[in-house]
Amino acid sequence: MASPMWIKVNKSIRLSADSRFFSQRFYTVQREPMKYILVTGGVISGIGKGIIASSVGTILKSCGLRVTAIKIDPYINIDAGTFSPYEHGEVFVLDDGGEVDLDLGNYERFLDINLFRDNNITTGKIYQHVINKERRGDYLGKTVQVVPHITDAIQEWVMNQAKVPVDKDRQEPQICVIELGGTIGDIEGMPFVEAFRQFQFKAKRENFCNIHVSLVPQPTATGEQKTKPTQNSVRALRGLGLSPDLIVCRSTKPIEMAVKQKISMFCHVEPEQVIFIHDVSSTYRVPILLEEQGIIKYLKHRLNLPVDDEKSRHLLKWQRMADRYERLLQTCSIALVGKYTKLSDCYTSVFKALEHSALAINHKLNLMYIDSAELEPSTKAEDPVKFHKAWEKLCKAQGILIPGGFGSRGTEGKIQAITWARERKVPLLGICLGMQLAVIEFARNCLNWKDANSTEFDPNTKNPVVIDMPEHNPGDMGGTMRLGKRKTVFTTSSSLLKQLYDNAESVEERHRHRYEVNPELTQHFEEKGLKFVGHDTEGQRMEIIELEDHPYLVGVQFHPEFSSRPMKPSPAYLGLMLAASGKINGYLQNGCKLSPRDSYSDASEESSSDN
Repeated sequence: MASPMWIKVNKSIRLSADSRFFSQRFYTVQREPMKYILVTGGVISGIGKGIIASSVGTILKSCGLRVTAIKIDPYINIDAGTFSPYEHGEVFVLDDGGEVDLDLGNYERFLDINLFRDNNITTGKIYQHVINKERRGDYLGKTVQVVPHITDAIQEWVMNQAKVPVDKDRQEPQICVIELGGTIGDIEGMPFVEAFRQFQFKAKRENFCNIHVSLVPQPTATGEQKTKPTQNSVRALRGLGLSPDLIVCRSTKPIEMAVKQKISMFCHVEPEQVIFIHDVSSTYRVPILLEEQGIIKYLKHRLNLPVDDEKSRHLLKWQRMADRYERLLQTCSIALVGKYTKLSDCYTSVFKALEHSALAINHKLNLMYIDSAELEPSTKAEDPVKFHKAWEKLCKAQGILIPGGFGSRGTEGKIQAITWARERKVPLLGICLGMQLAVIEFARNCLNWKDANSTEFDPNTKNPVVIDMPEHNPGDMGGTMRLGKRKTVFTTSSSLLKQLYDNAESVEERHRHRYEVNPELTQHFEEKGLKFVGHDTEGQRMEIIELEDHPYLVGVQFHPEFSSRPMKPSPAYLGLMLAASGKINGYLQNGCKLSPRDSYSDASEESSSDN
């Protein structure tokens, strides 16, 4: 395999000050220019551009290249922090506190990198940047227009951010994968398309590649796979000045060769430039499908990449993981009791973290979404059928997860689920608000503080066991919470979660909250068996709770799902899955190592040797 260093060396001879030549040679290192891969989409939104972009990055990284990723969202919002999850799915939080689109979560999970807030570009950010420059007088009195000022700002942002290291070795990336959100033809995306039309000439052809993702529908009436939407989408893209180098066709079923040839002919590309990705059992299979259709060989010649054609060890590892996922026989049922259960994208990272943990112990995840409001007594009076169905799901669950959230709707139903888990010793993990509600439930039912509540829901409660952090809430909605990676220090060596984190003295996880457990009341909880085993570095903020004499009732103020990876599951989620499957005691007795039958032994050992 090619060396990860990608340089050209020029020899020169230096002339001394007294005009004598020295034989010593100096070597000037000239790095190859950045390679850019733009991923666009046509026909419909939500077609899977993020997974395609992540998979392409995964393949290139497996070839020994350093890869970064940028997501462009054409909406005017500055970031995703103020969105309802039903708008664009979950809000993904980065190490630096950036609240970004969920696709950046896909990039981090697939590529095992840590991105920054500026890796997510929005129309709002670009216009804010340009307007600030105009107010400072940077444009020297010129008329500020979409072309060239907005388009130039987009190009400069991409070029600058592409150089920012995202790997642990802190070396500058060599490849930048850029996903342009929305659909080609959308009016809001036009400035970005024009920016990249110009950018392809600035970067030069050998450094710029466009992958266009399109839909090949198959109407049930005829069963025939239709190419016309893809033809129209490519025509629209070309009309805007971009020509696709690769056309990735999405479909429900594998596409026939005749369809591939038809798209090749009418879209003016070679047959090998048409790639088909049909619906598969898991997204882990997508990089394998891309590799099998020759994407490495094509990108190697198209972008002049220093890589081998052969499949890398990392990609073989990935293939084994995908194969293993499809062979799982045992199932573990987890109930996710939340507020936004009508759209699975609202809890994408939670689902992925559970899936990573289930795969690590050789189980298939059966995730049951339960609308927390349906567990409340008021639902029983209004719709008893819905109420009993929700409780039936909860009773069947081997483990329960209470995710983060905001607002009072459905909180009483979550508290009902926590009571069920506590009393019947069902494994439970509470994340952020889930932890806070676990504290409220314990105060009401174990400390007999019947009116205990959070000031978020009842500002006048006599027992405010959860309070707001005014220094993190100056008034505006966006970006005003306690955000990003923070350190949590374990306060006791007997902590279950400490053992799951390899007995680390502290952990660093990402946060997103503006309410916290009232530190003045913690002694009352400790005396009754609810232990606060993790604090912030100042010892003032309660970060982790654990209930004594319970197989696994754990709450964390942070969001460990944001740092979970397919081959490195989050310890908090892994603990829930182990407890739900009855394996946690054996895991702890084995030194927090999975048995060969249940572990990633074939993958993890190679992973450590590769690194």
